[in-house]
Amino acid sequence: MEQTIKHLIEAQQFTPDVLFSLFLDAEDIRKNLWKYSDKLKGKVLATLFYEPSTRTRLSFETAMLRLGGSVISTENAKEFSSAIKGESIEDTARVISGYADAIVIRHYEEGTARKASLVSSIPVINAGDGKGQHPTQALLDVYTIYRELGRLENLKIALVGDLASGRTARSLCYLLGKFNNNTIIFVSPDNLKMGEDIKEYLKRHNVIFREEDDLNKILPEIDVVYMTRIQKERISSEEYEKARGKFVINESNRNLLKETARILHPLPHVEEINLPVEIEKEDKRVAYFRQSENGVYIRMALLKMLLS
Repeated sequence: MEQTIKHLIEAQQFTPDVLFSLFLDAEDIRKNLWKYSDKLKGKVLATLFYEPSTRTRLSFETAMLRLGGSVISTENAKEFSSAIKGESIEDTARVISGYADAIVIRHYEEGTARKASLVSSIPVINAGDGKGQHPTQALLDVYTIYRELGRLENLKIALVGDLASGRTARSLCYLLGKFNNNTIIFVSPDNLKMGEDIKEYLKRHNVIFREEDDLNKILPEIDVVYMTRIQKERISSEEYEKARGKFVINESNRNLLKETARILHPLPHVEEINLPVEIEKEDKRVAYFRQSENGVYIRMALLKMLLS
């Protein structure tokens, strides 16, 4: 596939053609991992995380290592990098451009990855910027939906939880808007509704959406329920207490879902999913651990695209 992306800053950069090419690559990598073990031999990936991460950082690092590349990393760049001395993100990006072949950056301020990309001579990948976007999470989300349901159109998808602070739900909306006949149902506490910018985007792309306040009411009609946690770290304690525990998937209401439906979550999940481990293992509708595993393969495909 011809490279069409230099820096990955926002989900809108993915066209359907690019998405499906990445899906095909990810599937081939999954089936023939041995063929790709030296694809990025000699390349170095820098993972620069100013916020905590488990899945995103480790899956990117695993992806790079499985492609034969190397990783340099700082897990808590807010404290253990020159940022604590006052160095700008632009200067950090310039310096790392001399050490590595790509930078994966997560930051607590929206727009930081874009700032880094403007001065970096190597690809910059946004791994989450404040309340902004998380494009590679959206990539693995649509990849998971496609693997589980076989399509990315004619879907009814409920986005549930903290839709004001949740960058994963925002990014997913941008990708769902690229496919036909999808309906999005927003289910959130009154104080954490989806932003008007996303609603305007969906209107421009003729995506039907509506807001509901009763999760159980809509569960029987949907194909995908995308749960998100209340992001305690991004809102006041008062706002958190208003919202916590309002929408939960549990042993009772999961049975309202169609047998073909899927439960997704960008993880980590806390009180918004309350299912025993046995059900998580046995109920095929529970897809969020498969979703997390998919992140390695689709990020391998992405790194191969950007660095080959």
